[in-house]
Amino acid sequence: MNTQMTLEQLNTLKLTGMAKRYQAALALPSHQQEDAHSLLALLCQAEMEYRNHYRTERLLKNSKLRYNAILEEVVCTPERGLSREMLMRLSDGMFIEKGENVLITGATGTGKSYLACALGRSCCLLGYKTLYFAMNKFLETLIQAKLDGSYLKWIKNIASHQVLILDDFGLKPLTHDARLALLDILEDRYGKCATIITSQLPLDSWYAFINEPTVADAILDRLTASANKIDLLGRSLRRRK
Repeated sequence: MNTQMTLEQLNTLKLTGMAKRYQAALALPSHQQEDAHSLLALLCQAEMEYRNHYRTERLLKNSKLRYNAILEEVVCTPERGLSREMLMRLSDGMFIEKGENVLITGATGTGKSYLACALGRSCCLLGYKTLYFAMNKFLETLIQAKLDGSYLKWIKNIASHQVLILDDFGLKPLTHDARLALLDILEDRYGKCATIITSQLPLDSWYAFINEPTVADAILDRLTASANKIDLLGRSLRRRK
């Protein structure tokens, strides 16, 4: 049996996980090597592990998350307005399957962006396509998409992600085009995907911020109809650091 040829064939077939595990198995002394059935099971397991790892790395890279945040490092206390039960309920990804949104409000420095990115990272680990935008970047990208005629393609790309994060909503006024684009996006996602939004503005101020009654009604109806609301409290975590 030509083991080198087998390795080359595995790599040609892009069975990288199998190839690496097979190469490791060949390095063992003959008396420690597995029987054919056990070896096949090990090779299949290695390929699954490799593909899951590669998919997760790809999802994390494409998500463009602002922080490499993890849920285990999120502080949950009554003083912060965030319970461990709420975090656990969001960590299993069921809110995505149900098409629920997550609306995170609080003063500057209370950890809104970190929490949103930690949820985004958790979604990637669960296999969900996730996309992060700081609102300033979102508005700039919208203007560019309108100018170069790629708006519909851009909207379609956003719709293909099961989780969308819009960070720092309310820092910059919305143009009429931005309001309509936000409505288009939320309409595509309603009941099917999850949108995570962070804002320094209290939720009851969003209507006035959008500042166009008909569109504001439509946007907030789609955002809040099925939403998990988190209002982070306390002093700035940046000052503590």
